[in-house]
Amino acid sequence: MKHLLLISSFAASVLLAHSAMAQEGPERRRRHYNAQARAYYRGPVRFTAGGGVGLYSGDLGGLSENFPGGSVSLGLLYLIRPHLVIGAEGTYFQLGAKDQLPERGLAFKGQNISGVTFLRYELIRDESQFASPKRDAALVKPYIKAGAGLLLYNPNAYNGTSRPNQNTSYIRPERNDYPALAVVAPVGLGVVLRLTPRINATVEGAYYFTTTDHLDDVSQRANPNQNDGYGLVELKLEYAPWNR
Repeated sequence: MKHLLLISSFAASVLLAHSAMAQEGPERRRRHYNAQARAYYRGPVRFTAGGGVGLYSGDLGGLSENFPGGSVSLGLLYLIRPHLVIGAEGTYFQLGAKDQLPERGLAFKGQNISGVTFLRYELIRDESQFASPKRDAALVKPYIKAGAGLLLYNPNAYNGTSRPNQNTSYIRPERNDYPALAVVAPVGLGVVLRLTPRINATVEGAYYFTTTDHLDDVSQRANPNQNDGYGLVELKLEYAPWNR
């Protein structure tokens, strides 16, 4: 059921983007106008793919205690007006860390899947987003983003100070319902690099607030009153197979 909820959330976002894509044909293109009465077209749809690292923040510690894990993501982007892009993204990533308190001596590894929708605001004007550009397209565009979504997380805690191996013995979990579901709210920033009219590259860092203190399977053994969080740092490619 939890897997179904997560997949359904992301699928709904994909269907919305596909509906927008269906309006892309030349015979259906409609002009929209910003506050300065400049015309622009919405779109195009861009597919994204990326990879990077996941970084944990919670009861066990911060960056210095991390065992960084890999991440891969797939998503969609759609320009709804100049400066403003809506997106949906699914990400698989791993987290891990050792304990900041040697006397407690805990560590964990976790596998996670998230599905989020978000808004991305580009901080500088890109003339290529207007129907009648006055100059060349922007080659570099910094942006900020915020959104919400769902996280399916599955941690395993153990006693140790290094990454687990085939001989690691995991301790009894604090909950009996893993993989468990939580709500996440990402906030982040990044930079878009224009490579060709159809291809962009982005470098992005985002922090994800969560509604759970069990991202590391350590809550009652530590501080149950403070939720865990995590960050993702990724390099992505954006590809627009259709014209605007």
